[in-house]
Amino acid sequence: MNHSCDKPAGRRLAFSEKFSYGMGDLGSNLLLDIGTLYLLKFYTDVLGIPAAYGGAIFLVAKFFTAFTDIGTGLILDSRRRIGPKGKFRPFILYASFPVALLAIANFIGTDFSITGKTIVATILFMLYGLFFSLMNCSYGAMVPAMTKNVDDRAQLAAWRQGGATIGLLLTTVGFVPILKLFDSNPQLGYILASSVFALVGLACMWWCYRGVREYHVEAVKEPAASRPGLLQSFKAIAGNKPLFVLCIANLCTLAGFNIKLAIQIYYTQYVLHNTELMSYMGFFSMGCVLIGVLLVPSVVRRYGKKSVYLGGLALWVVGDLLNFLYGNSPVTFVLFSCLAFFGTAFVNSLNWALVSDTVEFGEWRTGVRSEGTIYTGFTFFRKMSQALAGFFPGAMLSIIGYVPNVEQTSDTVEGLRQLIFIYPGALALLTALAMGLFYSLNEKRYSEIINDLEQRRLSV
Repeated sequence: MNHSCDKPAGRRLAFSEKFSYGMGDLGSNLLLDIGTLYLLKFYTDVLGIPAAYGGAIFLVAKFFTAFTDIGTGLILDSRRRIGPKGKFRPFILYASFPVALLAIANFIGTDFSITGKTIVATILFMLYGLFFSLMNCSYGAMVPAMTKNVDDRAQLAAWRQGGATIGLLLTTVGFVPILKLFDSNPQLGYILASSVFALVGLACMWWCYRGVREYHVEAVKEPAASRPGLLQSFKAIAGNKPLFVLCIANLCTLAGFNIKLAIQIYYTQYVLHNTELMSYMGFFSMGCVLIGVLLVPSVVRRYGKKSVYLGGLALWVVGDLLNFLYGNSPVTFVLFSCLAFFGTAFVNSLNWALVSDTVEFGEWRTGVRSEGTIYTGFTFFRKMSQALAGFFPGAMLSIIGYVPNVEQTSDTVEGLRQLIFIYPGALALLTALAMGLFYSLNEKRYSEIINDLEQRRLSV
């Protein structure tokens, strides 16, 4: 049963659809980034959970949601009855509400023992990740169903990264000032701040649902017994070389990016002794990211996705290296952070355009089109990197001797500097090597695959 809206493959999407799609990642990042940026700090400094325990919470919860991502992909690809809402949009509508509630619940404290607090926090974070998988994986997997036009896909990726950037900008700039209003009661500050961002994020997700349409969707015709299983999904990922390389690249870049985000609040407080610097740094660096996102479509048309991706990685590495060597003052920290984040704009934007291209590669190679499985296979590796990125800072904070709410030793300060600059920069460099040597799905090859697929469909 075909539920496309009979929109020609070459016809361009309306501006309102692209804008609404960008609102989706604005919403999901408002719901996600409050945890990425501040949840470990809440665990260590408010709940009193040891940093290593906090890292373990991230590891367990993110590892769990890596598999819920795969499960979401299997659900999407096995849908046989697709109603007027579409194949992907209903999950955006219905899963976003529990995501918002659980995003707030993650910042609610308890009077239990350390063990009890750790167990409760882990369960809440796992539930949050379950519903976030249903919402966000459906949102991301929807791109091939919206358009087959290469330029539109690149623009959707840019709009998505633009929304993500604004979401990260708002959470970086706006969360701490709300906390500062409640210095005498930080628990209340975290609840109110998370509530504000969660409700705005929910509104953005519903905007996305109302503003986008699915034009190229087909329901599964096979009986339920022939639906792909988890093992088949992993085989499909391993057999799709461009997707596999991209997954490895994302494992590195997202881990590096999230380590940087998790540590920067510790760095501004204990190295630069100015937590308000988070807002200034966020404003300028995320502004540079937004500029980079706006440049993505034009530079991709001129240089190609892979070259722009590698160029972004180079800027990221240079920015982190300069910050490690010379970023000991607020001005230089903000300046070099802007350079690094400007580079990440190209990397993070193109991740989504590149993974959409691998859908057609997989269909061309196997004869089966599986947007959900491919996208969620991709996000599986992203969640694995988030698990490592959540665990690593917590574990390293314990190793370098971090003690909450006191002046840190010189060894701890040096450890924080390495955590925020050296490790992310090294992961970006490793990604450049992987993509440069092993990713081969360029624009020419992609066009050949699309033409071949069209000829196959015409011959059926």
